[in-house]
Amino acid sequence: MVKRIAVVEKEKCNPLSCGDYLCMRMCPLNREGQEAITKGPDGKAQINEELCTGVCSICVNICPFGAIHMVKLPDNLTQKPIHRYGKDSFILYNIPLPTSGKVLGILGRNGIGKSTALKILSNSLTPNLGDPENKDPKIDELIKMYRGSEIQIFLKKLKEKKVKIAYKPQSVHLIPTQIEGTVKELLDKSNENNKLDEVSEQLNLKELYDREVSALSGGELQRLAIAATLLRDANFYFFDEPASFLDITYRIKVAKIIRSLAKEGVAVMVVEHDLATLDYISDQLQILYGNAAVYGIVSQIKSVRRGINEYLDGYLPDDNVRFRDYKIKFNKGIERYVNRPVLYSWGDLEKEFETFKLKISAGELRKGEILTITGGNGLGKTTFLKMLAGLIKPTKGKIDSSIKIAYKPQDIKPEAGTVNEWLHKFAKNKESGWFEKNILDKLNLRKIINSNIADLSGGELQKVFVAITLSLDADVYAFDEPSAFIDVEDRINVAEVIRDFMNKQDTCAIVVDHDIQFVDYIGDSMLVFEGEPGKEGHVKGPLTKEEGMNEVLKMLDITFRIDAEFGRPRINQLGSQLDKKQKKEGKYYYT
Repeated sequence: MVKRIAVVEKEKCNPLSCGDYLCMRMCPLNREGQEAITKGPDGKAQINEELCTGVCSICVNICPFGAIHMVKLPDNLTQKPIHRYGKDSFILYNIPLPTSGKVLGILGRNGIGKSTALKILSNSLTPNLGDPENKDPKIDELIKMYRGSEIQIFLKKLKEKKVKIAYKPQSVHLIPTQIEGTVKELLDKSNENNKLDEVSEQLNLKELYDREVSALSGGELQRLAIAATLLRDANFYFFDEPASFLDITYRIKVAKIIRSLAKEGVAVMVVEHDLATLDYISDQLQILYGNAAVYGIVSQIKSVRRGINEYLDGYLPDDNVRFRDYKIKFNKGIERYVNRPVLYSWGDLEKEFETFKLKISAGELRKGEILTITGGNGLGKTTFLKMLAGLIKPTKGKIDSSIKIAYKPQDIKPEAGTVNEWLHKFAKNKESGWFEKNILDKLNLRKIINSNIADLSGGELQKVFVAITLSLDADVYAFDEPSAFIDVEDRINVAEVIRDFMNKQDTCAIVVDHDIQFVDYIGDSMLVFEGEPGKEGHVKGPLTKEEGMNEVLKMLDITFRIDAEFGRPRINQLGSQLDKKQKKEGKYYYT
């Protein structure tokens, strides 16, 4: 078995812009007359793994687009490759195992093979068992590979067309480009199990029936996509990131709905980066680990608590693999009311629109403090940030215009230019060693530094704009949903980068987010938005983090306990002894 693989990310490889195949010209083996790197049929660089030793890594280091990877596979890798897209392309090892009557959670970084696994399980991709030269692969070969295992039973049903799949895609924002018509028309087409009224009621979609799909917000599109999936008459349901775009209230509601689906005896698989939601929704877990865009390995099935804790630890005992050289720990925030100087304050504010009114009570921020904001969509969280940033004026009250506020908006639009050009344009301190080490490196931005902004994934774009915001000269830094589109590890990285920056610069930040675990991880204090979505919003706080989390969890009717090993908050099962005990004591949030 190959213990080292070479991968060229074709979408990043740009021979014309690097000086006419720079990697080919600089490769020592090529200079000796061998053809370790050649021009492929698609015009991109192609690496011969049989010739290339991978020792020098010159091509990896000189590629200005970070397109080339030379990676050593784990020494104890026993799984055989399931699929490889090309000679020097991504490889997937093993596949997840859907189980009837269970919700299988899938946890892993972006670009690690989740989409490839889904294509195989949905019979839309026949795996070539690692041989890209095999142009006519048969699923019988995969069935034979897994003989005597549970996954073989599933694959046989797949071959016999006895598996009917309902799929909720990840990129719900693309739905308006693919489907025309009203919400009701789309749901009518999906209503195979005659549960339209029930599902619409659960997800509050009846009020949207007459709306054009093209006019829906991200959260509304997500609810629509989830509903359309639930209405399919299937025996295998797959939800790809169902929590994205949803506010904190809908995340819990959707988790409960999906859990109830498994009780009907069907198999359910969920990919999710919101750890609290994934923990709450899943019965069992499989981890995908490896090297993004290079290879991915699917772990054995684990219990949810054990699986998440092993992922945070970076070590899988059953596989005897350490896939990360550090542990992820959840730390408590600073105490809000300590003797720290006040850096920023605002008075009572009001903003009135034609159909919506927002009231904000006075508050203040102290040196090093991170104020988190949470609550349902349509209650004015983004409006509040825009008022502070001077983008809209309050109807009542005043904003101190002498205070400079750097603002990362919720909706980020891809623009022309490369990441490097944008950083040079906005990041005055980009060349400083501290900025490079503590922001560029921690957010893994060096590998995309020469990529076009318009070509970035949602997660990459998010991290770039977090970095740009932190590079601005400001008194207060405001971030609207910085965890959107990014995976678990990068959410922790973003939180740590923001926190470290506030401490080093002796400044403060305001963070709006719906990932309750991200909010708990990054925040020191809280504002909780309440009211009637789209009509009226008001605020509780600023509160200590404990007070704020208690308010939020009480509103959601859930309780948190702390995991002793990693300090991460976990949602108690509804009606469990601990859930009842904490509610009786009024302690919805762990202490």
